[in-house]
Amino acid sequence: MDNTAIPTVIDKHPSRPPRCSETYISSLPKPEIYSTKRPSQRTYVIPMLSKALDILEALEMEKEPVSLEFLARQHPQIAKSTIYRVLQTFASRGYLARNETLYSRLARPKRMRFGFAGQSEKNPFAGAVVASLRSAAMTNGVELMERDNQYSNAGCVRNSKDLVANGADMIIGFQIEEQSASLVGHTISSAGIPLITVDTSIPHAVYFGVDNFKAGFEAGELLAKYARAKWKGTVDWVLGLNASDRCSLVNSRIAGSFEGVQTHFPRVSLDRYVQLNVGSERGSSAKVVGEFLQSHALTDRILITAATDTSALGTLQAVRDASREQHTAIVGQEGIPEMLVELRGRKGALIGSVSHEAQTYGPQLIQLGVAMLRGHITHPYNFVQHKAVVFGLA
Repeated sequence: MDNTAIPTVIDKHPSRPPRCSETYISSLPKPEIYSTKRPSQRTYVIPMLSKALDILEALEMEKEPVSLEFLARQHPQIAKSTIYRVLQTFASRGYLARNETLYSRLARPKRMRFGFAGQSEKNPFAGAVVASLRSAAMTNGVELMERDNQYSNAGCVRNSKDLVANGADMIIGFQIEEQSASLVGHTISSAGIPLITVDTSIPHAVYFGVDNFKAGFEAGELLAKYARAKWKGTVDWVLGLNASDRCSLVNSRIAGSFEGVQTHFPRVSLDRYVQLNVGSERGSSAKVVGEFLQSHALTDRILITAATDTSALGTLQAVRDASREQHTAIVGQEGIPEMLVELRGRKGALIGSVSHEAQTYGPQLIQLGVAMLRGHITHPYNFVQHKAVVFGLA
């Protein structure tokens, strides 16, 4: 026989009978346990709010206005005084209509529908604006209908008509094609729909975006500062790269840049300032600037201001291909991610960009659009904050 002692459990509560050994306890059938308490389940329901919603849902079921007494009979579990306070609250917030002693549910306000027609998501800055706008619309419960103009006048007109036909409450236009701007503005305003234009000019529209001339002026000052620090103020050429000959407002960035350089170097002859139309794609700017560099092979010091970072990056490639980085300084506009990466690793001609803070466009556009729809007075020109981004410039 195994004389191993059976382990016992010492009861620390002498008021209770001693416990049996663990071996003995394990052999006994488990007793059924009865309790008058419900299992503990934590809930996060707000009773008062739940009652208020019960009343609101009851009103939705009724086709005719009802009285306080009617609702009190329907909901005997809710004090009549509570029902009265709930009704008064909903009426004051516009959820209910009150006619003397009767209450009825007002139709729920429809979700605001914003239409957005952008120049092209192939453009990095335009893509960043769209992403910001999508996020802001979702956050604010605004339905966003998107259309892509694809750098086309016909696309601008077609999309404006489509957004009107699809019941947009507000339309935001982001296009550089001035030829169609008047027709787009007329189409939308004739439908009684408010219009916001981003960075460009459209008749009948409220402007939102960067102060193009001012942003350009700051780019010119960056170039002048570089020329003074690196070239002792000697400049042979100042090139301005227009994104398109179809958008004078965006191209005013170049006018601003020239003014910024002239302010610091008034002795540079005006015939040394040259504007080039390089288009909206990187390849076209590389080609146009490459041809200029080839035809001015003996030129040493060139300042280049671009209306967009896309043009600036194409120009940088042309300058590298021509081995002219030591004699060229380039500043762009918009502050797209690729430009900022290039600036951080700067070893050559690229010296800065004026960031338009695309990530801030969405929330501000939604805020402006909602204010306009609610009848608030808005300024005709709404400028975003921009800032110069420079790495390594003394």
